[in-house]
Amino acid sequence: MCLTPGKMPEDTFLQNIALEMNLSETAFLQKTGETYHLRWFSPLREVEFCGHATLASAHTLWETGLEHKTRTLEFDTLRGKLYARYVNNKIELDFPAGQVKEIPPQPKLNKALGIKPLFTGDTGKGYLFEIENLETLRSLQPDFNTLKKLGDRKFIVTCKSSDSEFDFYSRFFAPSVGIDEDPVTGSAHTYLAPYWSRKLGKNVLQAFQASQRGGKLECEAADNGRILIRGQAVTVFEIDLREEHIPHWH
Repeated sequence: MCLTPGKMPEDTFLQNIALEMNLSETAFLQKTGETYHLRWFSPLREVEFCGHATLASAHTLWETGLEHKTRTLEFDTLRGKLYARYVNNKIELDFPAGQVKEIPPQPKLNKALGIKPLFTGDTGKGYLFEIENLETLRSLQPDFNTLKKLGDRKFIVTCKSSDSEFDFYSRFFAPSVGIDEDPVTGSAHTYLAPYWSRKLGKNVLQAFQASQRGGKLECEAADNGRILIRGQAVTVFEIDLREEHIPHWH
């Protein structure tokens, strides 16, 4: 997360920083009154919505003392208003719920992902597939070159859990924006939480994203069309980008 002084730098500068960081997304914050203008960039371009970089932004604001943990943080983004609260030693993100529409099977996608889905859904931004089990989910080796040719689409693959610790598992692929596989994806869970809430008949769900790094999330389908996602963050390193050392900061 990068907190920008004054006005937001030009897009080329933000993109270069995100490329240098080489993370799934890098968040850029600018305070405007009592809210924050929040943007996210992958190594290739700006993205509309990112959960884990929003969580990192809230964590940084609270840990550095720029904001108090009793205050709800409000973010203005391309995805609309997003909120973050500190609840029971966790960061609670408040996002709009995503909708999944069932569609016919997609043989080309199934082949590229190496799956035989039980359910195929269109999220409006990509696809959600339910498959049989965790073993199959972990073993997926998608054909990213084929997926890239399908344009700006994201791919969520999920399965029901067979143990008592979690309700469902997932993996997330977005090669068109430079993210072959994202480690933990809050935005994907705005679709996953309503989907599994309806299927399992429960509002609060425990989720695990089964990437190589992995990540635990607690999701709640609220009554107001919002999704609450709870997790934790730690500070790994800090960088001081001083304006006088950056000739193209505008």
